[in-house]
Amino acid sequence: MTSAAAANCDILIIGGGLAGLTAALDLAARGWAVTVVERRHYPFHRVCGEYVSNEVLPYLRRLGADPAPLQPARIGRFQLTAPSGRSLTAPLDLGGFGVSRYALDEFLHQRAVARGVQFRLGATAADVQFDAAADLFRVTLAGGEGLTARVVLGAYGKRATLDRQLDRAFFRQRSPYVGIKYHLRLDFPRDLIALHNFADGYAGLSAVEDGRYCFCYLTTREQLRRHGSIPALETEVLARNPHLRAVLTAAERLYAAPEVINEISFAPKTCVEQHVLMCGDAAGLIAPLCGNGMAMALHGAALAARHTEAFLRGELTRPALEAAYTRDWHRHFAGRLRVGRWVQGLFGGPRLTDAVVGTLRHAPVVVQALMRRTHGRPF
Repeated sequence: MTSAAAANCDILIIGGGLAGLTAALDLAARGWAVTVVERRHYPFHRVCGEYVSNEVLPYLRRLGADPAPLQPARIGRFQLTAPSGRSLTAPLDLGGFGVSRYALDEFLHQRAVARGVQFRLGATAADVQFDAAADLFRVTLAGGEGLTARVVLGAYGKRATLDRQLDRAFFRQRSPYVGIKYHLRLDFPRDLIALHNFADGYAGLSAVEDGRYCFCYLTTREQLRRHGSIPALETEVLARNPHLRAVLTAAERLYAAPEVINEISFAPKTCVEQHVLMCGDAAGLIAPLCGNGMAMALHGAALAARHTEAFLRGELTRPALEAAYTRDWHRHFAGRLRVGRWVQGLFGGPRLTDAVVGTLRHAPVVVQALMRRTHGRPF
């Protein structure tokens, strides 16, 4: 096929996070030429809750990327607290593991390199154009380098300037949310993931490797502006929740400064844009309160890789590829995202949150049902 001969690679993946790295591993293992464009150099930290449901383990093992060598924390219990301190605790059906993105992304990156995946690190995709006549993509990196590929996957995270170039609808809407993350050392159960609510936000706390804990919270830009600084916000707002006050008082912070990300959008997105297949957070972001975004990113990569191979082998036309991927993506994730947005709407105001937690602590069947609706099955 002339388009295949003209392309620099079979698949170009924009973004080297969980979705991008696992899709690259998957497709390279199937024998395809894969290039990943990532704007940073591994290893590096990301604003992320760093809890992964065990539903992903069969897939990672098939890819030769079982995370066991990283010695992740094993997590089997869930705690939810209201700003007043009222709490509930429940078992996690499947359980999960805690591992830092700093370690996990580098682990996957090294395995992808060993599989023959080509990386453009420190590079950004400035422009993506689909050439219908040649049936391939022409991608221009910042600095002018041009690449061509038969398939492009967008796996670049929550928000990027490429979203503006693709004229994605959600990018035109301002988002009020800000994410802030530290790694900590403290005395806390290593099998527990805790979600602590405070006014206009919530914080997740769970163990990762090496005796450390991930502490990541979501709040609003207005809340941060009102209090003037992150330390003031934590002292004046987060610490009103007694569970958070105990964490903030006792923990040793392992970063000189926190990782921060702005404009986190939970608005619906499309999973195909101008023939680019979106996966991970680029396709849709579940509320962190539901705690399963990393597993969704990995599962989305698996779907994208499977359908991409069918296209490259000539089993699907491009329109059929896009339709099949869209159908499969919605079947697995659209319901989870809707439930996630609904659950997030139950929290935020201290009185409402206190009432919800007080009700749910007496309804364990409801708690388990909500967790099942925001988690998937092993794949």
